[in-house]
Amino acid sequence: MRTIVKGKNIELPDRVRTYAERKLRRLERLLDDRTDAIVELSNEQHKSAADAHIAEVTLIVNGQTLRSHAVGPTYQAAIDAVVDRAERQAVDHKERPRDRARSTESARRLEGTVGAPAAEEGPKVVRVKRFAIEPMFEEDAIAQMEELGHAFFLFVNAENERLNLLYRRRDGNYGIIEPIVGGEYTPGRGQDRTAGRRG
Repeated sequence: MRTIVKGKNIELPDRVRTYAERKLRRLERLLDDRTDAIVELSNEQHKSAADAHIAEVTLIVNGQTLRSHAVGPTYQAAIDAVVDRAERQAVDHKERPRDRARSTESARRLEGTVGAPAAEEGPKVVRVKRFAIEPMFEEDAIAQMEELGHAFFLFVNAENERLNLLYRRRDGNYGIIEPIVGGEYTPGRGQDRTAGRRG
């Protein structure tokens, strides 16, 4: 695994760089030597001391990007938290192909038992996730989405108590989809921020 540790608008002390490199070695057992791990550390002066130090880890695994984000009172605390999150993501990523292979093997066995191959099926829903949802503002939803490393995030908008879908656009900005059940299309704020075009 190739590791890069860098500071965002800050000069990193050697002890912090060494600490980050040492902690990242935990992931080597999960990832191969073609994986890139980029650790970016920054400092938000205007935030409270408890979350002034920010650590972000980007893992590039087989062309796929996994992002983790954490804050803490020190760089070391933020690094500890972000490495824990990155490790969980790496474990999930590693187990996903195994789960797919296992389900394919089970399907093959079932076909063999029944005696006739099943018709080729398209993709289907294989998992339903339920979670508690609290109203929040757009800024909080963006922070939460970035922390989870997702490309989209479903939340209840605290301003209008409607369900919103936040997503990252290809240009690096964000978009929000505001569904209206049974109603006609009405352009949102800024009409998708650009004359009603879809992003």
